[in-house]
Amino acid sequence: MTRSIWSVVLLVQAVIAGALSFAHLHDIAAAAGQSGWKAWAYPISVDLLMVSAWRRLRAQHSSLAWCWFLIALVSSLGANIATAGFLDLAHPPALLRLGVAGWPALAFLGGTLLVHAAEPSTDPAVPTASVLDVERAAAPTPESEPVTVPPVDGIPALPAADPAPAAPAPATSVPPALVAHARKVADDHRARTGNEIDPDTLRARLGVPAPMAAAIAAQLT
Repeated sequence: MTRSIWSVVLLVQAVIAGALSFAHLHDIAAAAGQSGWKAWAYPISVDLLMVSAWRRLRAQHSSLAWCWFLIALVSSLGANIATAGFLDLAHPPALLRLGVAGWPALAFLGGTLLVHAAEPSTDPAVPTASVLDVERAAAPTPESEPVTVPPVDGIPALPAADPAPAAPAPATSVPPALVAHARKVADDHRARTGNEIDPDTLRARLGVPAPMAAAIAAQLT
Protein backbone atom coordinates (compact mmCIF):
# COMPACT_ATOMS: atom_id res chain seq x y z
CA MET A 1 0.00 0.00 0.00
CA THR A 2 2.84 2.39 0.88
CA ARG A 3 4.50 1.75 -2.46
CA SER A 4 1.28 2.55 -4.34
CA ILE A 5 0.90 5.84 -2.44
CA TRP A 6 4.46 6.88 -3.26
CA SER A 7 3.89 6.01 -6.93
CA VAL A 8 0.83 8.28 -7.01
CA VAL A 9 2.74 11.08 -5.27
CA LEU A 10 5.60 10.87 -7.75
CA LEU A 11 3.17 10.82 -10.67
CA VAL A 12 1.37 13.93 -9.41
CA GLN A 13 4.70 15.70 -8.86
CA ALA A 14 5.85 14.82 -12.38
CA VAL A 15 2.58 16.08 -13.91
CA ILE A 16 2.81 19.39 -12.03
CA ALA A 17 6.47 19.93 -12.97
CA GLY A 18 5.79 19.05 -16.60
CA ALA A 19 2.81 21.39 -16.79
CA LEU A 20 4.79 24.31 -15.33
CA SER A 21 7.74 23.73 -17.69
CA PHE A 22 5.31 23.38 -20.60
CA ALA A 23 3.67 26.70 -19.73
CA HIS A 24 7.01 28.49 -19.39
CA LEU A 25 8.16 27.32 -22.81
CA HIS A 26 4.84 28.46 -24.26
CA ASP A 27 5.24 31.91 -22.71
CA ILE A 28 8.77 32.27 -24.09
CA ALA A 29 7.63 31.27 -27.59
CA ALA A 30 4.68 33.66 -27.43
CA ALA A 31 6.90 36.52 -26.23
CA ALA A 32 9.29 35.84 -29.15
CA GLY A 33 6.48 36.40 -31.66
CA GLN A 34 5.04 32.88 -32.04
CA SER A 35 1.26 32.94 -31.64
CA GLY A 36 -1.57 30.43 -31.72
CA TRP A 37 -0.71 26.77 -32.16
CA LYS A 38 2.92 27.62 -32.89
CA ALA A 39 3.50 28.74 -29.32
CA TRP A 40 2.09 25.44 -28.03
CA ALA A 41 4.17 23.39 -30.47
CA TYR A 42 7.48 24.67 -29.04
CA PRO A 43 7.19 23.02 -25.59
CA ILE A 44 6.06 19.77 -27.23
CA SER A 45 9.12 19.83 -29.49
CA VAL A 46 11.53 20.49 -26.62
CA ASP A 47 10.06 17.78 -24.38
CA LEU A 48 9.93 15.18 -27.16
CA LEU A 49 13.56 15.82 -28.07
CA MET A 50 14.59 15.42 -24.43
CA VAL A 51 12.63 12.16 -24.05
CA SER A 52 14.05 10.77 -27.33
CA ALA A 53 17.61 11.59 -26.32
CA TRP A 54 17.07 10.04 -22.87
CA ARG A 55 15.73 6.83 -24.36
CA ARG A 56 18.74 6.66 -26.66
CA LEU A 57 21.04 7.19 -23.66
CA ARG A 58 19.44 4.27 -21.82
CA ALA A 59 19.99 2.01 -24.83
CA GLN A 60 23.42 3.29 -25.85
CA HIS A 61 25.67 5.82 -24.08
CA SER A 62 26.75 7.76 -27.17
CA SER A 63 28.05 11.30 -27.46
CA LEU A 64 25.28 12.08 -29.97
CA ALA A 65 22.54 11.26 -27.47
CA TRP A 66 24.30 13.23 -24.71
CA CYS A 67 24.64 16.25 -27.01
CA TRP A 68 20.94 16.45 -27.90
CA PHE A 69 19.82 15.66 -24.36
CA LEU A 70 21.86 18.61 -23.04
CA ILE A 71 20.53 20.90 -25.81
CA ALA A 72 16.93 20.07 -24.90
CA LEU A 73 17.66 20.34 -21.17
CA VAL A 74 19.31 23.76 -21.54
CA SER A 75 16.40 24.98 -23.69
CA SER A 76 13.83 23.88 -21.15
CA LEU A 77 15.81 25.12 -18.16
CA GLY A 78 16.57 28.43 -19.86
CA ALA A 79 12.90 29.04 -20.61
CA ASN A 80 11.94 28.34 -17.00
CA ILE A 81 14.59 30.74 -15.70
CA ALA A 82 13.73 33.44 -18.27
CA THR A 83 10.13 33.57 -17.09
CA ALA A 84 11.24 34.26 -13.51
CA GLY A 85 11.73 37.97 -14.24
CA PHE A 86 15.23 37.91 -15.68
CA LEU A 87 13.95 38.98 -19.10
CA ASP A 88 11.43 41.58 -20.11
CA LEU A 89 8.98 39.40 -22.00
CA ALA A 90 7.17 42.48 -23.26
CA HIS A 91 10.34 43.49 -25.07
CA PRO A 92 12.34 40.26 -25.64
CA PRO A 93 15.95 40.60 -26.82
CA ALA A 94 16.89 39.84 -30.40
CA LEU A 95 18.95 36.84 -29.32
CA LEU A 96 15.87 35.21 -27.79
CA ARG A 97 13.87 35.80 -30.96
CA LEU A 98 16.71 34.29 -32.99
CA GLY A 99 16.85 31.19 -30.78
CA VAL A 100 13.10 30.62 -30.89
CA ALA A 101 12.97 31.11 -34.66
CA GLY A 102 15.83 28.65 -35.25
CA TRP A 103 14.64 25.99 -32.80
CA PRO A 104 12.35 24.05 -35.25
CA ALA A 105 15.21 23.36 -37.64
CA LEU A 106 17.54 22.41 -34.78
CA ALA A 107 14.97 20.09 -33.20
CA PHE A 108 14.22 18.46 -36.56
CA LEU A 109 17.92 17.80 -37.11
CA GLY A 110 18.33 16.31 -33.63
CA GLY A 111 15.29 14.07 -33.94
CA THR A 112 16.40 12.82 -37.36
CA LEU A 113 19.90 11.99 -36.14
CA LEU A 114 18.56 10.18 -33.08
CA VAL A 115 16.13 8.12 -35.13
CA HIS A 116 18.76 7.07 -37.68
CA ALA A 117 21.47 6.38 -35.11
CA ALA A 118 22.71 2.78 -35.13
CA GLU A 119 20.90 0.50 -32.73
CA PRO A 120 23.10 -1.36 -30.21
CA SER A 121 23.59 -5.02 -30.98
CA THR A 122 21.56 -7.36 -28.77
CA ASP A 123 23.09 -10.58 -30.05
CA PRO A 124 25.45 -12.34 -27.69
CA ALA A 125 29.08 -11.84 -28.50
CA VAL A 126 30.53 -14.64 -30.55
CA PRO A 127 33.92 -15.67 -29.21
CA THR A 128 36.70 -15.37 -31.78
CA ALA A 129 39.24 -18.15 -31.95
CA SER A 130 42.84 -17.11 -31.58
CA VAL A 131 45.52 -17.93 -34.12
CA LEU A 132 46.90 -20.59 -31.80
CA ASP A 133 43.51 -22.30 -31.55
CA VAL A 134 43.16 -22.27 -35.35
CA GLU A 135 46.62 -23.81 -35.77
CA ARG A 136 45.83 -26.50 -33.21
CA ALA A 137 42.55 -27.31 -34.94
CA ALA A 138 44.27 -27.53 -38.35
CA ALA A 139 47.14 -29.68 -37.07
CA PRO A 140 46.81 -33.44 -37.73
CA THR A 141 45.83 -35.54 -34.77
CA PRO A 142 48.67 -37.83 -33.67
CA GLU A 143 48.00 -41.52 -33.55
CA SER A 144 47.03 -42.86 -30.17
CA GLU A 145 49.88 -44.51 -28.32
CA PRO A 146 49.46 -47.51 -26.03
CA VAL A 147 49.16 -46.58 -22.37
CA THR A 148 50.85 -48.69 -19.73
CA VAL A 149 49.40 -48.63 -16.22
CA PRO A 150 52.26 -48.54 -13.64
CA PRO A 151 52.26 -51.17 -10.85
CA VAL A 152 50.75 -50.12 -7.53
CA ASP A 153 51.78 -51.76 -4.23
CA GLY A 154 53.08 -54.98 -5.77
CA ILE A 155 50.24 -55.40 -8.26
CA PRO A 156 51.74 -56.30 -11.64
CA ALA A 157 51.38 -53.76 -14.40
CA LEU A 158 48.54 -54.27 -16.82
CA PRO A 159 49.48 -54.96 -20.43
CA ALA A 160 49.29 -52.05 -22.81
CA ALA A 161 46.04 -51.70 -24.65
CA ASP A 162 46.27 -52.38 -28.35
CA PRO A 163 45.25 -49.48 -30.57
CA ALA A 164 41.93 -49.83 -32.35
CA PRO A 165 42.36 -51.37 -35.81
CA ALA A 166 42.00 -48.99 -38.68
CA ALA A 167 38.87 -49.28 -40.78
CA PRO A 168 39.50 -51.08 -44.10
CA ALA A 169 39.58 -48.87 -47.16
CA PRO A 170 36.57 -49.28 -49.45
CA ALA A 171 37.25 -51.43 -52.52
CA THR A 172 37.53 -49.63 -55.85
CA SER A 173 34.92 -50.74 -58.36
CA VAL A 174 36.28 -51.26 -61.90
CA PRO A 175 33.94 -51.62 -64.90
CA PRO A 176 34.48 -54.87 -66.89
CA ALA A 177 34.93 -52.95 -70.15
CA LEU A 178 37.79 -50.98 -68.61
CA VAL A 179 39.43 -54.22 -67.41
CA ALA A 180 39.20 -55.67 -70.93
CA HIS A 181 40.76 -52.55 -72.41
CA ALA A 182 43.51 -52.59 -69.77
CA ARG A 183 44.24 -56.21 -70.59
CA LYS A 184 44.82 -55.26 -74.25
CA VAL A 185 47.15 -52.44 -73.15
CA ALA A 186 49.07 -54.85 -70.91
CA ASP A 187 49.41 -57.42 -73.70
CA ASP A 188 50.70 -54.74 -76.06
CA HIS A 189 53.20 -53.57 -73.44
CA ARG A 190 54.40 -57.15 -72.85
CA ALA A 191 54.80 -57.72 -76.61
CA ARG A 192 56.89 -54.58 -77.05
CA THR A 193 59.01 -54.66 -73.89
CA GLY A 194 58.87 -58.29 -72.75
CA ASN A 195 57.92 -57.15 -69.23
CA GLU A 196 54.67 -57.01 -67.33
CA ILE A 197 53.12 -53.56 -67.15
CA ASP A 198 53.43 -51.84 -63.77
CA PRO A 199 50.58 -49.86 -62.10
CA ASP A 200 52.18 -46.44 -62.77
CA THR A 201 52.55 -47.14 -66.50
CA LEU A 202 49.02 -48.55 -66.60
CA ARG A 203 47.66 -45.43 -64.87
CA ALA A 204 49.46 -43.19 -67.40
CA ARG A 205 48.16 -45.21 -70.38
CA LEU A 206 44.56 -45.36 -69.16
CA GLY A 207 44.39 -41.91 -67.54
CA VAL A 208 42.72 -43.18 -64.36
CA PRO A 209 43.44 -42.43 -60.67
CA ALA A 210 46.13 -44.37 -58.86
CA PRO A 211 43.71 -46.46 -56.68
CA MET A 212 41.77 -47.60 -59.76
CA ALA A 213 45.01 -48.38 -61.64
CA ALA A 214 46.14 -50.55 -58.73
CA ALA A 215 42.78 -52.34 -58.68
CA ILE A 216 43.00 -53.02 -62.44
CA ALA A 217 46.60 -54.28 -62.16
CA ALA A 218 45.47 -56.67 -59.42
CA GLN A 219 42.84 -58.14 -61.74
CA LEU A 220 45.29 -58.53 -64.61
CA THR A 221 47.64 -60.79 -62.63
